Amino acid sequence: MTNSAKFTSIVAVIGTIMIAAVLIIGNNSNSTVQGKTNENEKLQFNSNGEYKIVQFNDMQDDEDIDPRTVELMERVLDDKKPDLAILNGDMTNGDMQTIEEVKQAIDNIAQPMEERGVKWAVTFGNHDEDHTDKTGLDEEDLLEIYMSYEHNVNKPEGKDITGTGNANLIIKNSQNNRAAFNVWLFDSGRYAPEEIANQDFEGYQTWDWIREDQVQWYVETSEKLEQTTGQKVPSLAFMHIPLPEFEYMWYASPYQGTAKSHQRAVEKHQLSGEKNECVCTGPFNSGLFAAMLERGDVEGVFSGHDHINTYMGDYYGIKLGYAGSTGFGAYGLGGEENNRLRGARVFNLDENAEDIVVDTEMVFAEDYGIH
Repeated sequence: MTNSAKFTSIVAVIGTIMIAAVLIIGNNSNSTVQGKTNENEKLQFNSNGEYKIVQFNDMQDDEDIDPRTVELMERVLDDKKPDLAILNGDMTNGDMQTIEEVKQAIDNIAQPMEERGVKWAVTFGNHDEDHTDKTGLDEEDLLEIYMSYEHNVNKPEGKDITGTGNANLIIKNSQNNRAAFNVWLFDSGRYAPEEIANQDFEGYQTWDWIREDQVQWYVETSEKLEQTTGQKVPSLAFMHIPLPEFEYMWYASPYQGTAKSHQRAVEKHQLSGEKNECVCTGPFNSGLFAAMLERGDVEGVFSGHDHINTYMGDYYGIKLGYAGSTGFGAYGLGGEENNRLRGARVFNLDENAEDIVVDTEMVFAEDYGIH
């Protein structure tokens, strides 16, 4: 081979390598977040068949977060050592003015899990976009920021359905050969529109509601899971704004909000915990609970939003419950008891139990000497 031919061959090889490199870099630049998320999507029961989830709700602060909120998250994580943490909406408030301040606010509540290597995911609440008109960051932008963290397990947006971050997270059994449990993440929205069909919502609760396409997505995904696994996969559902059934359960009636009806509900629905404010939900019941009841794969639905409610009960075979408020910067009970219900909810799972969610409990800041 002549020197000229050798040179031509070398140039061709170098060119091929450069093209391949460009293609790899180009592909990665469009999927960095998704790749990192998929890499961390390894949720699995431990060798004893156990799994633990912690729910933090309504941190609801800005870049200059109340240090007690972070301390509470850290103490709960160190004490309970969960496998997964769910930040169930209203992670931030509307006080931030810049993108940098939003990123700092998010980092404040991400680091407790990141520093401990705890996997975590978020749902969105009604306050998470309160800064959007100033910062330009909407929920889709925020989801990308959350997903950029190493231990976050949120998924990229899939089907075009209402909200941001609707997803399900499969937890494998201890043998890593089948789906043992599932976690549903719903975006419960923000607020009702000003009016529909020229009718306003005066006299109604004006928060948002789960939409029909989200209900359909849940049913279709649940059915597909059953088809692919050969069984209904037990699950928990997390959404920020509670379902109307939370109110029905408290009074054992959708119509009789009396002390007498509540006493009947305590025994009937095995109620525990406190109700100190309304079940602040939307004006419409979109039927998600009925769909879950018919599918028979959801063991519990847990919310936040109403900071000073911590109650839980069994509503016709599905647990409904609150986690209170984790954030010291958000409203509380008021007066000397303002921070008494700051806390988190813990779920203990056992893959060998008939009901995989063996138990759940509230833990409070005062348990850790945080006031």
